[in-house]
Amino acid sequence: GGYVTRQGVFTETFLAERDKQSKWSGIPQLLLKLYATSHLHSDFIECQNILKEISPLLSMEAMAFVTEERKLTQETTYPNTYIFDLFGGVDVKILMRPTISIRGQKLKISDEMSKDCLSILYNTCVCTEGVTKRLAEKNDFVIFLFTLMTSKKTFLQTATLIEDILGVKKEMIRLDEVPNLSSLVSNFDQQQLANFCRILAVTISEMDTGNDDKHTLLAKNAQQKKSLSLGPSAAEINQAALLSIPGFVERLCKLATRKVSESTGTASFLQELEEWYTWLDNALVLDALMRVANEESEHNQASIVFPPPGASEENGLPHTSTRTQLPQSMKIMHEIMYKLEVLYVLCVLLMGRQRNQVHRMIAEFKLIPGLNNLFDKLIWRKHSASALVLHGHNQNCDCSPDITLKIQFLRLLQSFSDHHENKYLLLNNQELNELSAISLKANIPEVEAVLNTDRSLVCDGKRGLLTRLLQVMKKEPAESSFRFWQARAVESFLRGTTSYADQMFLLKRGLLEHILYCIVDSECKSRDVLQSYFDLLGELMKFNVDAFKRFNKYINTDAKFQVFLKQINSSLVDSNMLVRCVTLSLDRFENQVDMKVAEVLSECRLLAYISQVPTQMSFLFRLINIIHVQTLTQENVSCLNTSLVILMLARRKERLPLYLRLLQRMEHSKKYPGFLLNNFHNLLRFWQQHYLHKDKDSTCLENSSCISFSYWKETVSILLNPDRQSPSALVSYIEEPYMDIDRDFTEE
Repeated sequence: GGYVTRQGVFTETFLAERDKQSKWSGIPQLLLKLYATSHLHSDFIECQNILKEISPLLSMEAMAFVTEERKLTQETTYPNTYIFDLFGGVDVKILMRPTISIRGQKLKISDEMSKDCLSILYNTCVCTEGVTKRLAEKNDFVIFLFTLMTSKKTFLQTATLIEDILGVKKEMIRLDEVPNLSSLVSNFDQQQLANFCRILAVTISEMDTGNDDKHTLLAKNAQQKKSLSLGPSAAEINQAALLSIPGFVERLCKLATRKVSESTGTASFLQELEEWYTWLDNALVLDALMRVANEESEHNQASIVFPPPGASEENGLPHTSTRTQLPQSMKIMHEIMYKLEVLYVLCVLLMGRQRNQVHRMIAEFKLIPGLNNLFDKLIWRKHSASALVLHGHNQNCDCSPDITLKIQFLRLLQSFSDHHENKYLLLNNQELNELSAISLKANIPEVEAVLNTDRSLVCDGKRGLLTRLLQVMKKEPAESSFRFWQARAVESFLRGTTSYADQMFLLKRGLLEHILYCIVDSECKSRDVLQSYFDLLGELMKFNVDAFKRFNKYINTDAKFQVFLKQINSSLVDSNMLVRCVTLSLDRFENQVDMKVAEVLSECRLLAYISQVPTQMSFLFRLINIIHVQTLTQENVSCLNTSLVILMLARRKERLPLYLRLLQRMEHSKKYPGFLLNNFHNLLRFWQQHYLHKDKDSTCLENSSCISFSYWKETVSILLNPDRQSPSALVSYIEEPYMDIDRDFTEE
């Protein structure tokens, strides 16, 4: 009996001899037998017995590996799994394909056997580097694993293995290649669907977008050109595949909004825990759950008994004993683990190509009112004593499920209300009536979208989601990492065409004072939080006289105003949206004949400061100076648009030549001639390429500035006019020897 491995041919006697010296635990001999018994005509009972022998040898090590990993000890070796892999164990046919055809007939291998195979593969992946990557390269194997999920018995194992494999797979798996995807998913129960969402997360997110704001626009434009010729990405195809499954979004909404009490009963919950336990779930949830259980049991004297692996409900779990009454926080944790996966999937779908279809469904299936009802009890619940943290992390680290759920929830709110009529579903009936009353009182027409909101789909209860969010936002500790996400979510509610009623609704709830408190009194240092608070402040104050009055009332001393300016000037990338909003508001106020406006204009420190030409020039100079075509990103391109807003308003007043002349003077005094204006010229050429592209959305620029896009385009062309006689052309202000304006900016 020879034995072919990747290393050559061995005989059984040789293996037995070596085994004694090397402590190989008999694995090579077992593999040899496995090879012999796993061909087409073999007796699978024998096969299964061998697998049963191999399996514990590996899981023992995996258990050790996972516990060791937490202690981060020095390099430990895992001989059994290493030998198993070395002798070709991973490639044994039976492990790779547990359904075998004999003369066209399919023999189904028992669930038990699949379970052993999966367990062996998973444990080898855990302990031996490179195995997961090798499995990931076998596309048909990965697709095959999906089909194993039809069996309840092997579901968790399969899901965990797939999740690990997809984590290292280079190219994304295509869900439309999974046979009968639709019936597979439709047959999942809610618990399986929630676990399946963990796998879906990897398949529907674009692989290389990383942090979108930080990618340069040049790179993104190049990427877009490329993908136009390639057609939709795998992630987009996968999103479409999921959306075509009947009832898919509806079931996700149900999962996201079910109450903890509606989730599974104790018995099936324990069973799943037991499976996790024997299957070493890779989120190491168990650790966390056990800790909570112990803490609670110290309070309640009720302890949790884990059934021995393999115990069934009848004999292993006493039904009535108080000892199996699961601690409530354990159930909550379980529900949180599920919900954050589900919310992630919904969030990605909301931002994808089928955005409008998903929006309609989410509204119809009442996701928002459902989340509103869970807000206090689950999403923003008071932390339990343990503030449950997954192994080895401190409490402020962002990886505890509690924290991740909150961030997922805020991201969902942000993508839900961003430039979409449905955002008014975040209010309840009373609050919607309040919006109408504000419009009525101010004598302005009601917002179309408010009138069109289907009142049967809005939030119920004392408060809607938006006002609940404001409440927790105000209580958030100064250095909390949630502030950024909270501000982004509220800001996206205000975005789009400025609505006076929306602003007043938030102003009446003290939002402006809260923002100023954070920026000025607590002198917030975090760049991210400052940026989101400045953006929110800009949206809240834009064109709103009452907001400027409130601002003035709060920032009522020069000392406070200086702190505010210091925060603005500390980073214009973060504060320029506010500068833009104040500049636009000033321009509108100056053109209004109204007592209230006149009063605010005469009193407000901020408006007085922005109205001075030197202030505007200083902003303009710095805004142009911090960006270059090569470094433009989604985040800092706003600096370019803000500088254009300042110049467009100057052009309206026929002061464009004056501003350009002043820029030229500043350039001479600060550095050397041409360094700023050449850069600006290049930036504007890029602007034309970027915004005049046929599928670019220019309505955003129009809505946020109330300046028509044609005026934007004209202003840019006037500035780029090559005629050196034109008083409004940039080239008229760059002396010939310093001219450097026709750089090519393909990716450098």
